[in-house]
Amino acid sequence: MPTIQTERLTLRELAAGDAGFILELLNEPGFLGGIGDRGVRDLDGALRYIQDGPAASYARHGYGLWRVELRDGGEPIGICGLLRRDTLPEPDLGYAFLQRHWQRGYAVEAGEAVLRYARDALALPQVLAIVSPGNAASIKVLERLGMHAQGTIRLASENRDVRLFATVAAETSEA
Repeated sequence: MPTIQTERLTLRELAAGDAGFILELLNEPGFLGGIGDRGVRDLDGALRYIQDGPAASYARHGYGLWRVELRDGGEPIGICGLLRRDTLPEPDLGYAFLQRHWQRGYAVEAGEAVLRYARDALALPQVLAIVSPGNAASIKVLERLGMHAQGTIRLASENRDVRLFATVAAETSEA
């Protein structure tokens, strides 16, 4: 997968060397409360998370969650990319950022880059997103990305209700 650059960010595949960053991100209160506990408590667990999640997704689907870093200096600030869940009919946009980098527009900037890649490089007709109903900040991000609320669903794997959002399905052009 290519490296994607935006005005302020670089998105690239997660690698084993990112385990320390992943350990920090997955244990922040914002991640635990908004996304959930992934049970990652040490560097070995973070490495397994990368290998069994994003790296496996790159190999299986050609996409996954990418490391998001600042172009200026390369500091990792979050993850953003596409997930393929058995419980959803289309890939979904996922993102999480270190709390010290919230409210700076990074989620929207990274999300726009991922949605552009999904449309232009992967030719995906539609991308979904799920969010906890009370996560007003993430709902605002999805709306700024042009995604539209589709209602509330219950994912069997999560055992909780989530709001479903979707991009407008690609139009098929007639010759």
